[in-house]
Parts: sequence; C-alpha cells; structure tokens
Amino acid sequence: MPLQLSNYSWQQTSTAVFISVPLRGVSVRDADVFCTENYLKIEEEERKKIEDMKENERIKATKELEAWKECQRKAEELKIIQREEKLYHQEKQMKEERKKLKHKCLTGNSASKNLATKGRNSENIFFEKLKEDSIPAPRSVGSIKISFTPRVFPTALRESQVAEEEEWLHKQAEARRAMNTDIPELCDLKEEEKNPEWLKDKGNKLFATENYLAAINAYNLAIRLNNKIPLLYLNRAACHLKLKNLHKAIEDSSKALEILTPPVADNANARMKAYIRRGTAFCQLELYVEGLQDYEAALKIDPSNKIVQNDAEKIRNIIQGTELESK
Repeated sequence: MPLQLSNYSWQQTSTAVFISVPLRGVSVRDADVFCTENYLKIEEEERKKIEDMKENERIKATKELEAWKECQRKAEELKIIQREEKLYHQEKQMKEERKKLKHKCLTGNSASKNLATKGRNSENIFFEKLKEDSIPAPRSVGSIKISFTPRVFPTALRESQVAEEEEWLHKQAEARRAMNTDIPELCDLKEEEKNPEWLKDKGNKLFATENYLAAINAYNLAIRLNNKIPLLYLNRAACHLKLKNLHKAIEDSSKALEILTPPVADNANARMKAYIRRGTAFCQLELYVEGLQDYEAALKIDPSNKIVQNDAEKIRNIIQGTELESK
C-alpha cells in the first residue's frame, strides 16, 4: 500500500536530485520510493516564478538606470548650453567695446587724419572712401532678444568636444589680436576689410580706375594677411607694369608662377598671364631673349592665341634685327 509522505528533505546538483525519506517501522529492503510528476511540475512552476521575478527586477533596474543616465545627459547638455551662452555674450561684449573704441578713435582724430591724408595719399589705400563717405551717426542703444543658442561649429551639441572647441576659439581670438597688433593698418578697418579676398577686389576696382598706387597698397596689405594667393602677386605685377616698375613686375610674376604649381588646367589662365607680364617687363628692359622665352611658354599653354602669337613674332623680328645690326 503506497504512503504519501510530507516529511522529507532533498538536495539538488546540476546533474542529480537526492531525496531523504524517513520510514519509521518499515524495513528498507521492503520499501520502494516513487516520485510522481505532480511534485516535479510544482517545482518547475516555482522555479519559473522565481525567474520571472528576477527578470522583472532586472527590467525595472535597467529602466531606472536608463532614466538616471538620461537625467545626467540632460544636465550635461544644460551645462554646455550655459557655457556657450556665456561665451557668446563675452564675444558680443568684446565686439561692442571694439565698436565704441573705433568710433572714439574716428571722432577724436578725424581732423588730424584729414591733414595727414593729404601727404600720404599713395600710402592710404582707402583715401577715396574717406573723402566720399561721411562718418555715420552712432547707433542707438537697444536690446535684442535671443531665443536660440548660436553655435560656431556645425556639429550636433551632443557630438561636439566643448573643451577642444573653446581652446580653438581662444586661439583664434589670440591670433586676431596678434594680427591687429602686428599690422597697424588694420586698426581703423572694418572686419570685412581685413579679408584678403575683399582687399583683392578693392585693388581690382582701383586698378580699373587707373589708381595704380592705391591698388598696389591694397594688394600689399592682402599679401601681408595671406601670402599664398597667386592672383595678388599677379595683379600687383600688372600695376607695376603700368607704373614702369619693371623689376618689381618681374619679381611678382615669378612669385605667382612659383605658387601656381603644379601646372593644371584650373590655373592655366593665371600661369599664361604671369608669363606674358614677365615677358613684357623683360622686353621693356630690352632683354628680348628672356621675354621671348616667356611668350613661348605662354603659347605652350594656349597655342591658338593670335595676340600672343603676333607679339612673339614681333619680339623675334626685334631679336633678328638686332643680330643683323651687330653683324
């Protein structure tokens, strides 16, 4: 007759289950022990409940961790925004102070500048502008409401490296201050007038009006700001040709050719102009052999150019005539 026992103990390993059953008054050799599926099923259900509880706790802990991380990220973004706003206001304040200082310099020294301008028109590249334009009245003080945080860099705020960006901005500001200190001519200029490209366009306009000295001054200042732009030397060489500064025209044309390397299709037109201008300067110095070499170099770039062909032929005739006279 089977007996159901509730008073038992058991141990479990990864490979076996050991059950201890107390049988009082029963001979061990005459007893058989049976384990039904009901008990095993109940144990499996209990284990599943425990695992479900653990999984729920794990999910809950994960959600809490993600929420904490999100709070930390938002707090860090808020700090970055506040730091950028502070930097923006500092830059804005510096600009306002520079404007006030510039206006003070212009109003306080306008009389002395007008007297000095008469004696150095060839050195001041903007004397026409000072004569024609009147100084505008100071702007009225007002407040501007900013509803966004401007960023210098195009990267997303969460992807940016704030420390590196601030260091870069600091270095840029130091470089601008050093440049303004090294070049006194920049003190009275607007911000856009300190751009080499703007100065190049200004020089081109002055050249078109045959004001070659003022154009040279514009190109000089642009070259001091950036000495790697070949068109600045090329255009200044054209001014020197007009003023018969032939050796300087040769130097500027040679410098332009030095920068216009390697020779590619994009700089072919500039190289051709440099050869022609240097060749013209050589010919005006009666160095016709050197001038012909430059014209032939220009023809290699554009063999179908009739004007250059005719000029080269004229130089050949001059050389041949000189040789005949010497004979």
